[in-house]
Amino acid sequence: MIGVVTEKCRGCRACEKVCPMGAIKIVEKKAVISEECVNCKSCLKECKFDALREQERPDPDFVICKNCGVKCEIPNGQMGACKRFTNQDGELYRNRPLQIPDNLKKDPEKIAISTPLITAVGAGAAYPDYHPAPYIVEEKIDGFDVITAVTEAPISYSSMMVKIDSNIHIGDEGAAVRCQGHEVGTVSTEQYGSQILILGGVNRVKGPHGMTVVKVMADLGNRKPVDFVVDGGCKMTLTVGKAPIINGEPDTKMRVGCGGACCGLFAKHLGKLVDEAIILDHHITGLFTKHPAGAEQLPYSGVTPLGRLATEGRYFFEHGDGWGGTNIKDPVEAIKDIDMTIARPGMKILVAETTWRKIAFFEVGEDGKPHSIPIPEELEAFRRMAADNCEDSKVSAMYYAGVGGSARAGVTVDPVKLTRAVHAGDAVLSIAGAETFVMPGGGITFLADVEKMVEEPFNYTASPAVIAPIEYTITKEKYEAIGGHMQAIRPREEVLREGRTECVKLKR
Repeated sequence: MIGVVTEKCRGCRACEKVCPMGAIKIVEKKAVISEECVNCKSCLKECKFDALREQERPDPDFVICKNCGVKCEIPNGQMGACKRFTNQDGELYRNRPLQIPDNLKKDPEKIAISTPLITAVGAGAAYPDYHPAPYIVEEKIDGFDVITAVTEAPISYSSMMVKIDSNIHIGDEGAAVRCQGHEVGTVSTEQYGSQILILGGVNRVKGPHGMTVVKVMADLGNRKPVDFVVDGGCKMTLTVGKAPIINGEPDTKMRVGCGGACCGLFAKHLGKLVDEAIILDHHITGLFTKHPAGAEQLPYSGVTPLGRLATEGRYFFEHGDGWGGTNIKDPVEAIKDIDMTIARPGMKILVAETTWRKIAFFEVGEDGKPHSIPIPEELEAFRRMAADNCEDSKVSAMYYAGVGGSARAGVTVDPVKLTRAVHAGDAVLSIAGAETFVMPGGGITFLADVEKMVEEPFNYTASPAVIAPIEYTITKEKYEAIGGHMQAIRPREEVLREGRTECVKLKR
């Protein structure tokens, strides 16, 4: 458990605030740690005055939980920091029963309305919006009379969430993203092996460079290449469905996992090939022999990486344009220290990226320093195998917008009923044929995958706004109940006879 070095403690409460167990209290301006402490080390990472230390637990009646890298020391009758497991007389038990859905049967009506009868691409609009939508069509599907109402509507509340599969640091979170010198978006939070941009939004659309903003979103949505520059970051050419081009170079492979995950994924291979491995990654760098998977294969090597310790075998490195998206330019820099009371001369250390495109190999010399050595064929064969486990990188885009406005009047005379029908699942919203995820809460805010849409679905107009193809599909009975324009319904066969239709296969 954790103990307090009283003379160093300032009573700042930092440890008290981060303790997930509520095991730390400040009493007379000094930290006091109770027996509820499970040694999760959250306080150790937070203390700025070196006032906390690991110490032996006075009561040996505890279990070390190995369900994650934290390795809580859980006393009898208590939970660990994650609150998932309880120590009951030396055995760990899950605190919740396994949850199993009991409503797996699909509603036939929901299946019937799951795909629009027609898309809105090429439909045009009926303006002003209180006129019925340009196409409101009907067809019987699996015994249900199904209606789809479509329109191509100008939407100012338009955004694009762009996912870039790359381990390259493109720019700091919150940095401005520019096209033709104009700010069109920001760098958002990173995701697993990917960088995220948020482009557009009503405040940029209505701003001084709104026409550039809507053109960028329409071009991306139509899968055309668009050039971007990130403030303080990189230059990129992005095309939905293709590999990103970053600083002039295509980035064709994404990482197989973070550095910690690579230790687990390839533990049995690495245990036979090296004495230690540092898998560099700007999210989580892995130290093999301290990672739980590596520790089952090899004893601790005595090597300490440069980064900041997160949990056993997992380190945080700084972003940069070096190896694995870190600031490490020369792989030997990843090795901070070698404790020769544990290590031995001749020990082999691997430093690698999580894409496995680059690896370096070192041998510990008599001087206790790492010296570069050639990569043996069996290690190179492993590198190729690991690299083959990396997926192809590509750019993806989700159209991220709100359609709770006047265009609903083309569907119904009672627009709030349409909104409620969408949220209840009685009406299905799609964009250019692509299914949407409708966000909970008020209005109709959604995300839709550009690659599942009919090709070239978007236009833009000088208002400025993105012209988006919107479809609502609902049974005829429920369409009438929400105040739909029943007099404007046409059979789908009649629409097909117009002679201006093309049949397309939707990607589901």
